[in-house]
Amino acid sequence: MSKHELTIIKGTEKFELAAPDKNWILAYEEGYSPVQMLASAAGACGGYVYSSILENSKIPFEFKKIELSYTRDETKKAEPLASITMVFHVIVASKYQERAEKCLRLVSANCPVIQSLDPTIEIHESVVFA
Repeated sequence: MSKHELTIIKGTEKFELAAPDKNWILAYEEGYSPVQMLASAAGACGGYVYSSILENSKIPFEFKKIELSYTRDETKKAEPLASITMVFHVIVASKYQERAEKCLRLVSANCPVIQSLDPTIEIHESVVFA
């Protein structure tokens, strides 16, 4: 088991993730909230995993972007994440698109961030071919 460490400091008003060049402000009003960071971490990890799966499947591609949205469960006191939707925008030749779409089913099972989330959070992945 590997151990990794991060430092979160109390800035002048908000918590900040210490970074070498500039701290990341962890507040919705000034940077990204911790909930946004969690959803973003799942999206970025999913993107890395999908890229790796495409490479290992010998599917030529160019990754353009990931559109990410999330919902929160307003029926619970802390309003935790209820769902995360990731739309991967990639350039893939038409002859490979069916295979590339089938590769999506492997993303969640191989993404350490998604695997670390509460299993009640619904994860939805889709791909748009440019």
